[in-house]
Order: sequence, then structure tokens, then C-alpha cells
Amino acid sequence: MRRALLALLLPLTACGAGDGSDGGDDVTLTVYAAASLTATFEQLAEDFEAEHDGVAVELSFGGSADLVTQLKEGAQADVFASAATKNMDDLVSAELTAAEPRDFATNVLEIAVPPGNPAGVTSFQDLAGDLNLVVCAPEVPCGAAAQQVAEAAGVTLAPVSEEQSVTDVLAKVTSGEADAGLVYITDVIAAGGDVEGIEFPEAADVVNTYPIAAVAGSDEADLAQEFVDFVLGETGRSVLQAAGFGQP
Repeated sequence: MRRALLALLLPLTACGAGDGSDGGDDVTLTVYAAASLTATFEQLAEDFEAEHDGVAVELSFGGSADLVTQLKEGAQADVFASAATKNMDDLVSAELTAAEPRDFATNVLEIAVPPGNPAGVTSFQDLAGDLNLVVCAPEVPCGAAAQQVAEAAGVTLAPVSEEQSVTDVLAKVTSGEADAGLVYITDVIAAGGDVEGIEFPEAADVVNTYPIAAVAGSDEADLAQEFVDFVLGETGRSVLQAAGFGQP
């Protein structure tokens, strides 16, 4: 059984099969996933457990760059799902993947504002105005995408804060600390009525592709690959599509 100690991440253990009440053959599969995958991977973990008696899926979410750093520093995980190919490429270069990564989803940015849109944001260009803008840090996939969009649009952004995960950006918008934040369209959908989403055409020019791979050295290599295949399969596609993700 593998365990990861992540000081800055939020570990979430999906419940269902594999309660461990009988001890013995129960197995824990540890999955590191980008923060933008939180709702979908919680659902997929529950579905996977339902099909695998005695298996518990332990999920740890965070910024993709932070997760790769954790793995390079020796954190133990069985599967890694990134919000960008660059971070997965870093893991491949470190020889920490057990198989060729597979693309399983795509995502684009959207502007999130508090309900009622008090700052009156209507376009990407409005983000250069006098408002409290929060974005992801450039090393995080959502931050890199924001930077690319801004450069292509010729817009200079002056955020009051750069966060290490897209969920942190969303939290500052929902709490009212920010007038606007750049998040993924899937985050706006998942937030429901807590934020309003403002689409902008420039987002279509910067599409983030999500790859997934089993991690090298896993004690549960076969089960890890089964989880990868599960995400790539019909159930995975259905859950991801319902959340607003695109197909690669």
C-alpha cells in the first residue's frame, strides 16, 4: 500500500468499494491529478472502485507543475494526470512514466466573475482595466494559457495575485476577493451559480491538452494502467464530456 505526504495539496479519498473492513487484500491506488480535474476524477474514482472490489482510489489534486515536482522529489503515486503536455513531458524526461502518456481531454479558458458581474467585465480586453484580476502563475498550465492568450491579443494583464492552481483562482472569485479570474470553462460549469462565466473568442486559440500516464515504479502497475484505460474509455469520456471537457 502506497501513501503520499503532500503538505500543500488536498488529499481526497473517494469512498465506495474497498472500505478495508476486512483488511487482507484491499489495495489503494494513488492518483495525482490537476486541480481542474477535481470533480471529474472524484466521479471516475468512485466508478472505478465500484468495478474493482477491494480497491480504494486515493486522489491528490494540485497544480500540474507542483505535482511533477512532488514526484521528482520522491512522492509515491501510481497515476499522474496533467492539465498540459509540458508538465507531462517533464515527467517523461525524468523517466518517471511507466508507459507512453495518452491524451484524454482538452480545455479552454473562460473569465469567471462574481454573480452580478459588479466590475462590468464583458471581454478579455476589459481585464487590462482597473480591477482586481487573479490568474494562475505562469508555470501552471492555466497561467501559461492566460499568458499566451494575452500575448496573442496584445493585452497587458496586471493581476493582483498569481495562484498555483486554478481552484485557488476560482476560490478568490467566489469569495469576492477578485473582480475577475481566468479559469477553465469546466471550472465555471462546476461552480454553478457561485460565479458567472464570460466566454471570449481569443480562448479558442489556446487549447490545453490533458495527458495521463501510469507512474514508473508503481507497486500496482497493472491496476494503474487499468485506471488509465478507464479514464480513456467510454466511462471516462462520458464523465469528462458532461463536465465540459473537449476530446483531444
